[in-house]
Amino acid sequence: MVAAFELTDRVADVAAIRARFGDRTPALVETVLLRRRAVDKMPGAADWLFTDEALQQASPAPVASHRARRLAGRIVHDVTCSIGTELAALRDAAARVIGSDLDPVRLAMARHNLGDDAALCRADALRPVTRGTTVLVDPARRTGGRRRFDPRDYQPALDRLFDVYRGRDLVVKAAPGIDFDVVRRLGFDGEIEVTSYRGAVREACLWSAGLCQPGVRRRASVLDRGEQITDAEPDDCPVRPAGRWIIDPDGAVVRAGLVRHYAARHRLWQLDPHIAYLSGDQLPAGVRGFEIIAQLPFEERRLRQVLAGLDCGSLEILVRGVDVDPDALRKRLRLRGQQALSVVVSRIGSGRTGSVTAFVCRPSR
Repeated sequence: MVAAFELTDRVADVAAIRARFGDRTPALVETVLLRRRAVDKMPGAADWLFTDEALQQASPAPVASHRARRLAGRIVHDVTCSIGTELAALRDAAARVIGSDLDPVRLAMARHNLGDDAALCRADALRPVTRGTTVLVDPARRTGGRRRFDPRDYQPALDRLFDVYRGRDLVVKAAPGIDFDVVRRLGFDGEIEVTSYRGAVREACLWSAGLCQPGVRRRASVLDRGEQITDAEPDDCPVRPAGRWIIDPDGAVVRAGLVRHYAARHRLWQLDPHIAYLSGDQLPAGVRGFEIIAQLPFEERRLRQVLAGLDCGSLEILVRGVDVDPDALRKRLRLRGQQALSVVVSRIGSGRTGSVTAFVCRPSR
């Protein structure tokens, strides 16, 4: 009934809902709005119960499914199961799944979302209640809507998790911006995987040593292309002047520190050893690139002249290693033409030999 309201005129719609449902109106309206927000992130959860925080922290379905495939055939205990999003992804892959949480309200939501046959119990993540299971943890990374950046401030804290589950197979979801060095200093010696989906970095995931391939400590998983890069691969990538194309590697590759490994795999090279832009004479299959049509020292007046000569009317601006605001620069360029182009602005070299270069490009798509 409430789902039939568009809720665009919130005042009128809420008044009509309140006339029928009274004090239950706020919870009903919030549930409908959260379900609508969940459509893209979690298809198939149209009748689920959510909290705002649980929905924000839930992984998009393809990301959760990717993790579940890595856990295929195992008995997995999600010790922070919340409303059940990870358990739903795991059920099709793992041999058996168990969920626990300290919050009785979220456990009740998980029961509704997963059904009566789900194995759920109330337990503290820092007090193990199963043996021989692979433990999955998704620590809370927000308080009052504010992010926690120090993993020792997660709930439960990362250092305590490592101590409690030392010697156990452990998987921990983390924010994509987590400091890898801090994680290592807390005693973690496994794999850090960074995953992207639909062009955005979604999360980092920590895999304990027993769940890793030999020699792999960093992995980038690009779900849109089904591509994975690890630090066990060669990284013999030269530094050369630009070729025909500039490639901006996927954010997961950059965040995982695997730019050189990615370049070596695709026979690309770096423009600068400290900048993530790559170049090559051929574009890797399925990758968006920028075909260079002009290269010049970065100077706004000269760049404006070149773009005007190319009849540029709309411009995508990519920047690395330079303090340039793309939106402000675009306004100052005062473009009037018809073509859609891109410009890549990057520092090349350092010290006295360094310079800022603008590459005017035609995007591949």
